[in-house]
Amino acid sequence: MEELRKHLSKVNVPCGNPPIYKDECVFSYDNPETPTGLYVCLQSFLGFGEAYVREYAAKTGNNVFLHIKRERKLKEGESNEVVQADEAGPERKITRLAIGVEGGYNETDMAKKYEIKDTYSIVVAPQLETKLPYPDAELPMRVTQAVEAIIEADSAIAKLEKATLSGTWDGEVRQASKYAENLQQLDNGKKIPPAGWQCEKCDLTNNLWLNLTDGSIMCGRKFFDGSGGNDHAVEHYRQTGYPLAVKLGTISADGKSDVFSYPEDDMVLDPNLAKHLSHFGINMAAMQKCEKSMVELELEINQRIGEWSVLTESESELQPLAGPGYTGMRNLGNSCYINSVMQVMFVIPDFQRRFVGSGAEHYFKEYPSDPANDFNIQMAKLGNGLQSGKYSSIAANTLDTEHMTGISPAMFKNIVGKNHPDFSTKQQQDANDFYLHLLTMLDRNSRNQFNPADALKFQLEDRVECLASRKVKYNTREEYSFRLPIPLEKATNLDEVREYQEREQAAQASGQRLLNRDIVRHKVPLQACLERFFGTELIEQFYSTAIDGKTTAKKTTRMATMPDFLMIHLGKFTLGEDWVPKKLDVSVDMPDELDLSVWRSTGGLQAGEELLPEPAAESPKFVFDENFMSELLNMGFPQEACKRACFHTKNSSLEAASNWLMEHIADPDISDPFEVPNNRIGDGANQQFVANPESLAMLMSMGFDERQAVAALKATDGNVERATDWIFSHADSIMDEVPAAAAAPVATTAAAAATSNYRDGSGKYKLVAFISHMGTSAQVGHYVCHIRKQGEWVIFNDTKVAKSQNPPKDLGYLYLYMREE
Repeated sequence: MEELRKHLSKVNVPCGNPPIYKDECVFSYDNPETPTGLYVCLQSFLGFGEAYVREYAAKTGNNVFLHIKRERKLKEGESNEVVQADEAGPERKITRLAIGVEGGYNETDMAKKYEIKDTYSIVVAPQLETKLPYPDAELPMRVTQAVEAIIEADSAIAKLEKATLSGTWDGEVRQASKYAENLQQLDNGKKIPPAGWQCEKCDLTNNLWLNLTDGSIMCGRKFFDGSGGNDHAVEHYRQTGYPLAVKLGTISADGKSDVFSYPEDDMVLDPNLAKHLSHFGINMAAMQKCEKSMVELELEINQRIGEWSVLTESESELQPLAGPGYTGMRNLGNSCYINSVMQVMFVIPDFQRRFVGSGAEHYFKEYPSDPANDFNIQMAKLGNGLQSGKYSSIAANTLDTEHMTGISPAMFKNIVGKNHPDFSTKQQQDANDFYLHLLTMLDRNSRNQFNPADALKFQLEDRVECLASRKVKYNTREEYSFRLPIPLEKATNLDEVREYQEREQAAQASGQRLLNRDIVRHKVPLQACLERFFGTELIEQFYSTAIDGKTTAKKTTRMATMPDFLMIHLGKFTLGEDWVPKKLDVSVDMPDELDLSVWRSTGGLQAGEELLPEPAAESPKFVFDENFMSELLNMGFPQEACKRACFHTKNSSLEAASNWLMEHIADPDISDPFEVPNNRIGDGANQQFVANPESLAMLMSMGFDERQAVAALKATDGNVERATDWIFSHADSIMDEVPAAAAAPVATTAAAAATSNYRDGSGKYKLVAFISHMGTSAQVGHYVCHIRKQGEWVIFNDTKVAKSQNPPKDLGYLYLYMREE
């Protein structure tokens, strides 16, 4: 007690709602249930596992800690056996698409099954063995008040989850439709009977939707697992434009009916539903719910996806694995895309070298004041957690959700998604978009230290030949993701696909559905994808500086460098003929060994070739194609995004522009005002970049010199906010830059850059990991990943880690290849 009194000046009573890290260590995944418990500093309110307490106290002088030890015991009469959803009682069965609300996914449900006992004590470092029990009347009042406040307060992680709608997220919260107030209803005499409904275009009798304008009854959409309807209701909307429909069977007196707005593309509230239903003779007050709501159906599908038996290896008997490198990650609500990407990233030795073991300790030993919001520390915490094996174990029912181990990446998700319009939410996101966002964050946080993303960085070389003059130009571009198109017309089973599609159409016409096991996918060889990417492309309306006019040019692309690790991104998400985003259900045979040597560039300008002249000072100004702009705007894309798409695809085609938008629609600046760099066409304009005077002045007012500001604006298309971040992450390289006036010809500098800034080697690769996606689009469904470890494939499905029996290598989305040497 005397030792405690010496440090009373370092004890704070929480006030003003500070973050209190009382449920997890900021450097590890130790928590109150860990055998050594958790230590919460009474000065900073940071939580620490026992391994970090003494050193933190010595570094900061904050020696007083609240020790929390939690024990969980089964309540009398409860069992460890997993209760199936259909057998669960009303308290245990999940009935809402929600987290942290009654009937939803709620970790506090554990308290109903387990008796949870927290033991508190006061510890003064470095004597952690000496624990002063709490509560105790002998403790100083200041300590008692501090502990009481900590116990009563919400933890920092709980606040984070609430901030991202994790603690109180409810999938049933809906907004009133703007079409409900003045909805047109036709006086066509239709009266809807109370039962016996059937789709007007097929013989389906469930999943039926009543259009509230004309009273038509049509079946709903087909779900990604093959269940649902035949899309007749949405087809009716496309033909008529009638906006609102209610799902028959969900109408009840309490007004909790499923109403869908087609133009708003969401479930909505109809405040006038009773009046709208009475128009067709339906008395809402007398109706009873007799069919699953969309929330219940979505929940049912999500639960089926979450079960091991419905994933890609449903026919296999999976053997659980644990230990270093075999640690799962808990799903925080549609965070499987983060889990899959991070598991794959820590396959790469560069990531392990910087963020695991001694690399992690390099960051931890600094003990900064706010480690929970330090990107490098949270990357190190995650890397250590995945690779140490401390947080994975094999027990009975390891593959059941209730017995899961693994780590909860809440702090990491907060820091990597902070202020991002997509990754800060609870919605499903595209794994490739997150992968590129992660590398952007790495770049920003790699000043004066090596960047592990360099292992993934490579250059592509574009060769453009003017067909009128036969003169050429070479450009190089930096990439981290090798996106390959999928030419369906090159499938090796076109006859079988055509036959299947005819059977599917015939089945739909008769109101039936083919079984999923009968599906016939396009089988496209990887070689066909590579030939399409590296093949010759004709460019119409190409402005040639050699003839000072427009002509046709041909473009070819080659690999300028071969990275240590190559991330191949199959272009499965595309636009259908109706301009609706969709996912190609296609099988691409991805080999275990890949040789790209034949696609290597020859190194810039070759003997006998002549470079196109540099553009004159008055090159033609870039003009947005009005037809393309109009079409893109009609698809619903923002105007500034459409400008970016037309510019970056050089008005080449509507398809190219729409595909560009699909790839970049999640970019944080996609809707920001867009200015054509120097208002010119082609790369010559980039060499003669002229910064916007206002943007330049704004950056210089922040203390950056003109050279830094111009370089940053040039690299970020004139975006001031991105330019600021760019300066901080490229400060050293800016100072070393050669002035533009002294720059060598493009072909020469490209070759030099390839040898000095990029890793390179042979073009022979081996497949080491891949990420698969289940669902109809990037915004729905589920991600899992497979990683080859010690010659065997392992499947990672959130917390579940098991030996893979049948890795579906032909159905993946992202593939990580490692260079053989």
